[in-house]
Amino acid sequence: MSPGAERLFDAAMQLSADERVALIGRLLETTPDQAIGLPPDDATLLEELDRRYADSAGTVTWVELKAER
Repeated sequence: MSPGAERLFDAAMQLSADERVALIGRLLETTPDQAIGLPPDDATLLEELDRRYADSAGTVTWVELKAER
């Protein structure tokens, strides 16, 4: 990530969880569907996210996953 993007990320981390989620939504709205594979409101994607959320036992957090790198 560029230094500017890192600064932006650091600033975003100062937001509340609700504000970060809203920011993610706004950013996804500006991203072409081809860039992420599926549009963020695609029914298949939403079903998969719901399934993964419901089956979160034994999952690894992003912090843990990143630490493994």
